[in-house]
Amino acid sequence: MKSAVNVRYLVLLSAAAALGGVLFGFDVAIITGAGPFLTEHFHLSALSLGWAFSSLLFGCVVGSFLAGRNADRYGRRGLLIWVAVLFLATSVASALAPNFSAFIVARFVGGIAVGAASLLCPMYVAEVSPQQFRGRMGTLYQMSIITGILISYCINYLLRNSGANNWRWMFFTGVVPSAIFFVLMLTAPETPRFLVMKGKVSEAESLLERLIGSEDGPVELASIVGATHQAPDVRAAMRRPGVRRAMYVAFVLAILIHVSGINTIVDYAPVIFQAAGWKLDAALASTFFVGVTEFVFTAVSFWVIDRYGRKPLYIVGSIGMAIALLVLLVAAATGHFYGSFVMVSILAYLAFFAACIGPVFWTLVAEIFPNDVRGTAMIVPVLTQWVANAVVVLFFPLAFLRAGKAITFGFLGLMALAQAIFTWIAVPETKNKSLEEIEAHWVANLEV
Repeated sequence: MKSAVNVRYLVLLSAAAALGGVLFGFDVAIITGAGPFLTEHFHLSALSLGWAFSSLLFGCVVGSFLAGRNADRYGRRGLLIWVAVLFLATSVASALAPNFSAFIVARFVGGIAVGAASLLCPMYVAEVSPQQFRGRMGTLYQMSIITGILISYCINYLLRNSGANNWRWMFFTGVVPSAIFFVLMLTAPETPRFLVMKGKVSEAESLLERLIGSEDGPVELASIVGATHQAPDVRAAMRRPGVRRAMYVAFVLAILIHVSGINTIVDYAPVIFQAAGWKLDAALASTFFVGVTEFVFTAVSFWVIDRYGRKPLYIVGSIGMAIALLVLLVAAATGHFYGSFVMVSILAYLAFFAACIGPVFWTLVAEIFPNDVRGTAMIVPVLTQWVANAVVVLFFPLAFLRAGKAITFGFLGLMALAQAIFTWIAVPETKNKSLEEIEAHWVANLEV
């Protein structure tokens, strides 16, 4: 039978939630270009600069925890509306910060919004997407993160010569996407799986029929109802052996995705390029190529994630990243860390990450947990990846300047290789499986 999926409506809902990814990418990366000007304005040391970059990420830890604890109580959509408000308010607060302490507080609170969005947005996308489109719709979320990063790079470069307060204007521009996100989420429905959890079966049925047609809608609804435990004891459910196994896999992947270096490259690209001999203007301009590379290769993942599967892409991407980091290690160790050679190696690293790792991680962690514990269980990978992200970003300037470029890139490369090995051993394939099938055939039966 030919699928009756309403692709236009599906893309509309996924894009609305994915706009949270634009704000995610924007807030994380806007400080990339603002960093040199913040250093000058507030007279920052290497550790203070690391704190300026990582304060948002520590806020993300809190935000992901709070969102996970409340997603199954207040819903995905309801919390995302408040996230949009928080994005808008903290964009203004960061721009108007009178001193470094106020700036750190504003960034930390902004991180709460980013952390919440990082959990809620992929969850929303996964729960409204039919299984044959779920990988591509999940990739749409990763594409939106890259779009936010690229937009922030362009704004950084365009405002670089706009005066002493240029960094304030950089942060203030976040008001525009925040307002758009707020309006879109006001008009979006709640997910069918959450509606079923709350006993609103008729609303869920109407939404499913609009999404996948009047014939497939009731079938999908019956599958969701059958898989949703009535009045679940979440604490007991979290102790189920299959759920614990899924949390272990997600926990390790969440650490490896950041200790293999992605956010050090994204956040500190101007610092790395300056270390390779580039002037500040050229270093800021080079971030545009970083953003374009991520965007193009994330678009590639849109077409391959549901064709080749999550596991093969993760292994290939990890090995590719490890090779690129090995090249940077050799360049640093032999005194050839300069010019376009460094640029090409970093772009290769980013291409493998964008095509194979970023989209798969956010798709996978939203897929592997059962419906009745997904909101709570996703706290584990999302909170863990933010902790790992914050720690790596905080200490990267010190490691880069004191331990040296070769040792720093060598460590990141080793972690990328570890990521490939762990994926090969422990990560399941979820391609072309419904969320209920994943629970039944992997979580419940402990198939890895």
